[in-house]
Amino acid sequence: MPHAAELIQAVEFQSMQKLTDERTNIQIGDTVNVNVKIVEGNRERIQVFQGVVIAMKGSSINKSLTVRRVAAHGIGVERTFLFYSPRIETIKVLRHAKVRRAKLYFLRDRSGKSARLKERRFA
Repeated sequence: MPHAAELIQAVEFQSMQKLTDERTNIQIGDTVNVNVKIVEGNRERIQVFQGVVIAMKGSSINKSLTVRRVAAHGIGVERTFLFYSPRIETIKVLRHAKVRRAKLYFLRDRSGKSARLKERRFA
């Protein structure tokens, strides 16, 4: 009889096989559009959340990403999304940034030009 850890690995492997998506090229510092399904009563709509990926945590099926944007009146808004959530319809990368660290929490304290990230261009 297999151990619990082996069973969990087998289930995770099967679920990862089903989730073949273009989400693998997302990195820290990327500006992304996250299309999220919102259910209001019996209606369902898609809401777009655009911002910079400041953190990624977890691995395989438990992976999550934190996206930060500046809303009206300069108020920063952060949302954490489960990477493979059924509520996320698509994640589209708009631009890549050149970053030198894994977590960009320092952007919370910055505003204006100092909060900009240098764009990474591919030749």
